[in-house]
Amino acid sequence: MASFTTLYSGSSGNCGLVLSGGGYLLIDMGKSCRTTLGALKGLGLAVGDCRGILITHEHIDHIAGLKVFLRHYSPPVYAGAATLDALECRGILPPGLEAVALEGRTEDVGGFGVTAFPTSHDVPCCGFRIQTPEGRAMAIATDLGTLTPVVHQHLGGAALVALEANYDLYSLRHGPYPYYLKTRIESARGHLSNDECAAKCLELVQEGCKRFALCHLSQENNTPALALGAVGRTLAAAGIVPDADTVVQAQRRGETSPFLEF
Repeated sequence: MASFTTLYSGSSGNCGLVLSGGGYLLIDMGKSCRTTLGALKGLGLAVGDCRGILITHEHIDHIAGLKVFLRHYSPPVYAGAATLDALECRGILPPGLEAVALEGRTEDVGGFGVTAFPTSHDVPCCGFRIQTPEGRAMAIATDLGTLTPVVHQHLGGAALVALEANYDLYSLRHGPYPYYLKTRIESARGHLSNDECAAKCLELVQEGCKRFALCHLSQENNTPALALGAVGRTLAAAGIVPDADTVVQAQRRGETSPFLEF
């Protein structure tokens, strides 16, 4: 059995973890190295069992701890070519580190099959479809302003989907952010709302997906209750009630979330 969790998830920092057998992958590292190491220790996981780090994009809430981490440990890093260029220009990738550009192919990462796919954001950004050594598939897509056919292609058929539910539309429009920032977040190159996430979850449930992790919730413009409520109402309107078989979980901001098995 494979499992997924986030060590932390939200607008202040993101780090996902896919565990299978004796190894795991990290997805982003948006808080300090110390915070990340503490979370791994709390799970009883050794850094040496990390098969690789997947980086979605260059924004600080996805790479804040990466530079210090890579000073001490050297798992290979995988990302889109533009993201790797940005990391290299900032001096985040130390000389000699294995860094692999994921462009249009599935890469073997320590027994995991990893495929990157583009997401619509204001810098080059990607999601990942991951096949575990046992042949189970999950997909993660955060930091995307719209759900393109390419995104749906890579989410479809996965047993678990980790999907952005960044903001509640009412909270964003009536909140303290300046107009230009509200416009950016709502745009096709911004973030995904609770309602957009909910509609996609319904599609995926109808295609057989049973596990959902709601990720990257905004601290200012969302709450777990709002995100779960939006998804729950959308599923209920179609006669689907989350239960032990179909699980929807809002990922925790400042701590490790419960594992979701798939």
